[in-house]
Amino acid sequence: MSDGAVNADALRHEVRSWLDEHWTPGRDRRDWLPLVVDAGYAVPTWPESWCGRGLDADTAAVIAEEFRRVGAPGSGQDVHNLWANTLLTYGTETLKRQLVRPLLLDQVPMCLLYSEPGAGSDLAGLQTRAERDGDEFVITGQKVWTSSAHTAQYGMLVARTNWDAPKHGGISFFFFPMRQPGVEVRPIKQITGESHFNEVFIDGARVSAANLLGQLDDGWRVLQTALAYERSVMGDVARGPRRTGGGDHSDLPQTGSATDVDLGALARAVGRNDDPLVRQRIAHVHTLRTVNRWNALRAKAQLEQGTSSPILSLGKLAMSQILHTGAGVQGEILGAEAMLAGEGHPRADDANFLALNAYFTSIGGGTDQIQRNIIGERVLGLPREPEVDRDVPFRETNRPPVAR
Repeated sequence: MSDGAVNADALRHEVRSWLDEHWTPGRDRRDWLPLVVDAGYAVPTWPESWCGRGLDADTAAVIAEEFRRVGAPGSGQDVHNLWANTLLTYGTETLKRQLVRPLLLDQVPMCLLYSEPGAGSDLAGLQTRAERDGDEFVITGQKVWTSSAHTAQYGMLVARTNWDAPKHGGISFFFFPMRQPGVEVRPIKQITGESHFNEVFIDGARVSAANLLGQLDDGWRVLQTALAYERSVMGDVARGPRRTGGGDHSDLPQTGSATDVDLGALARAVGRNDDPLVRQRIAHVHTLRTVNRWNALRAKAQLEQGTSSPILSLGKLAMSQILHTGAGVQGEILGAEAMLAGEGHPRADDANFLALNAYFTSIGGGTDQIQRNIIGERVLGLPREPEVDRDVPFRETNRPPVAR
């Protein structure tokens, strides 16, 4: 047995003993997360000086496995916490000392201020401006499709700081304080009836130069790291069914993730588990989920602090297919019942909600079409899509200004 295997076995025993001593199902996250962070289990691949244990990714995976085994949260944040990972890689020492630990403790509500009405798929075409004023930057512009902007304390903001550089080269990346004059948040009504997304209007709001992540005008590099962590999360998990309340849901698979929906249990509940076509469709979804988990392990083996992996685009694109296909199979299993909705029809309501919410993954974090471009160019080595304005100073690209 190799030394690595011995260390992994010893670590597994340590983590199991620690969880047996400290974890009880339903424990309050506010009490639980500080224990996880202080034990080094939240970000085990990080340096010890930053709440980590300096482990390699393979050994650290043991911790996540043991936490999943008992259903305990808080581990694996060195892979999934895009806020803390981006800040640790590119932030100033002062900003890291201020925010890294609170981010690991889930004490800082965050949002992503990336997309704009005229810069979605072509994000480098953004026109939100950041103008230097002493030790601060003055921000003016508009963002859209911003999840949780209405509750966020900070937003990770990309803004243009150099209009004479080509579009990818004149962008900077900020940890932007949301709760200040000059920031207006307007909710967007979703097809599911919810309003998790928002438009954000920024008019003369300010951010300290100390909140700049990475170098001035080099924010595109920082953004690629942040997007890699976002796609890692979106390629792993997706929001599960919306429980509408009321009624006896004991025959429904209770889950926090759409990929955990037990289609076999649903088929048994409605008496269709012996239907060969239904069984084939369930097996197809199971295969997609399993292959995607394998791909995620492959991608994360390549992902190091401060880097990005195009393989993560495979996972995100696959997750989009899994969600749409899985929701479709739920509808097929339910048959005519799938046309119903509301509290009185929880099985159908779940199926319809998941079918609609699947579009969140198809669009958020880079659309399915963008992921296909990344896979084609950076994984398969195909020629790049033509970009006639790629090397042109941004002010010469004749983009129409975004009207408020």
